[in-house]
Amino acid sequence: MNLARKLAKTALSLAAVAAMASTSFSAHAQDRITLKVIGQPAATGMVQKNKEKPFFDEFAARTGLPINADYKSVDQLGIKDTEQLRIMKAGLFDIVSLRVSQNSRDEPTLLGLDLVGAAPNYETARKVYDAYLDTLDKRLQQQFQVKLLGAWPFGPQILFCKKPLTKLADLKGMKVRVYDQNLAKFIETVGGTPVPLSFTETHQALSMGVVDCAITGPSSANSSNWPEVTTHQYALGFQMAFNGYAITLKAWQRLKPAEQAKMQAAFTTLNDDIWAYSKQLTQDAMNCNAGKEPCTTGKKFSLIDVPVLPSDIDTVRNAVASLSVPTWATICDAANPGCSTTWKNTVGKALGIK
Repeated sequence: MNLARKLAKTALSLAAVAAMASTSFSAHAQDRITLKVIGQPAATGMVQKNKEKPFFDEFAARTGLPINADYKSVDQLGIKDTEQLRIMKAGLFDIVSLRVSQNSRDEPTLLGLDLVGAAPNYETARKVYDAYLDTLDKRLQQQFQVKLLGAWPFGPQILFCKKPLTKLADLKGMKVRVYDQNLAKFIETVGGTPVPLSFTETHQALSMGVVDCAITGPSSANSSNWPEVTTHQYALGFQMAFNGYAITLKAWQRLKPAEQAKMQAAFTTLNDDIWAYSKQLTQDAMNCNAGKEPCTTGKKFSLIDVPVLPSDIDTVRNAVASLSVPTWATICDAANPGCSTTWKNTVGKALGIK
């Protein structure tokens, strides 16, 4: 009888432990959330494939939080990359790999991160980023209820043409694909006709003669086979094509302070990793596009690698004070009073531009 009672008591104890474990597991499962994420266009290539997508596929492990990410590239979703801020404000997605210049029509303050001529290389771009990140974060929180978790550059945005060119002045009369109003204005000043097109539309536009030239980063051009429909590359950097990671304040505020710190740390690590990777990809893709060695990450093509004239470098550099800032300031100050003054006190100070 005593043995039977002991066995019964043990069975009840095991049942209670099992019930507690089951209850604990259920609660834990309910606590685990999934964030909806818009990524970079898959067509842009290596950064999206090798850095961004793996980060979100392994989101819980990378952040150390019980959070999954439902990640889809923007081209997979069929959403225009110019509408990302509106989509976030409407609450349709929680995190977006934000295309900075493309969304500057909705928030001109964004373009202060990537004005034509302000950051022709990675070192200068980092100064701009460090000086301007807090300003952008505050503005996006105020206007769109999203928090900026960091930003990174695709790299120098250069010219790819299907007609011969030896200098900037050769763009006179040519139609050139651009992606923001600041770049469009610059192309006009050198005699070209700017044509706004999304990245995913550009290969076909070049193929069909809708545009004669197009501007993007060497790695993105290689991944999307632009050298199939162009003949020349001119490595004159206009902008750096910044992209940022933004999270809705609603999703951010669901996290406790310690969890926010973990998430921010994970995104900071990702951003720094992409900065370094982007620099490697840019040089390698330049080689690959022109059929040169070393070419380790891209496909080999046979573009003519046009030597960049020092006078053209000066033209782009001088455009910051004479064209880029004044043109942008008019638009930005109208939408966000004091915008250009803040830029001059942050980025301008860091670059020595008044």
